[in-house]
Amino acid sequence: MKIAIGSDHGGYELKPVLIDYVKELGHEIVDFGVSAGKKANYPVYGIKVAEAVASGEYDAGIVICGTGIGISIAANKVKGIRCACANEVFSAKMAKEHNNANVLALGARVIGEEVAKMAVYEWLNAEFQGGRHSERIQIITDYENK
Repeated sequence: MKIAIGSDHGGYELKPVLIDYVKELGHEIVDFGVSAGKKANYPVYGIKVAEAVASGEYDAGIVICGTGIGISIAANKVKGIRCACANEVFSAKMAKEHNNANVLALGARVIGEEVAKMAVYEWLNAEFQGGRHSERIQIITDYENK
């Protein structure tokens, strides 16, 4: 898979850990920023990653800020994005299986490195279950397309 990743200054320290981990899993990953030591507005990087995924150039995205909340809200403003904030493993897996989340948001000040890796692993390896979940995703898509 080709994965886009981005963070604000709050998520910067976790980002290289996840970049290395995702590469170890055999995926391609591209860093959309932020650079070390720079204060950054989370919406900028959430939107950059989300637009890359929505364009189809990337299969999935990972966004990181202090809590994962703000950057997930920003990413979800991009049409076609279903970004889930999941600071533990079960929610990350369910985000894909039930919600077909194409972007995962993490909170670097909430989640430790090892749990973040496990959450990313479960999310990347989970499969959307379809069925009744497809109907629910369609309701969201129909509303988004109004």
